[in-house]
Amino acid sequence: MEEPTIDDGPRLWRIARDSKTLDVNSPYSYLLWCRDFSDTSVIAREGDDACGFVTGFTRPKAADTFFVWQVAVDHSWRGRGLARRMLDWLAERMIARGHRFLEATVTPDNTASTRLFESFARDWGSSLERREVFGREHFPASHEPEVLFRIGALEPRS
Repeated sequence: MEEPTIDDGPRLWRIARDSKTLDVNSPYSYLLWCRDFSDTSVIAREGDDACGFVTGFTRPKAADTFFVWQVAVDHSWRGRGLARRMLDWLAERMIARGHRFLEATVTPDNTASTRLFESFARDWGSSLERREVFGREHFPASHEPEVLFRIGALEPRS
């Protein structure tokens, strides 16, 4: 696991597109993400192939909080715990930099992400707070509400 580079932008876009579940951003946005937010993101590889990624950023008005934007695992790597390993790797790096909270939004029907963040909070011994942050009315087209998951305070693992 490592930080993504600009060359990984197309790989991230492909994994997101092929997931059939994520909101897919433009290919350009993944290039920007890999350039500007690589230090708050992670890519998992096997050889030259990308297996999965987590993109995130530090919240501008909450310097102790990192926000997980997308978690994606290539279809051939699903069911092996890769999403959780990437999230743990990223959390350890962010905690070492002084971050104490992880946030993400999850739609109510996304059971895989709900389970991922619930298990993360449990295994890190942290509380998990949930509240709707964006309702259907906030989106210009049909979209499920987004529920904010706030996990913390996170402490370094020994």
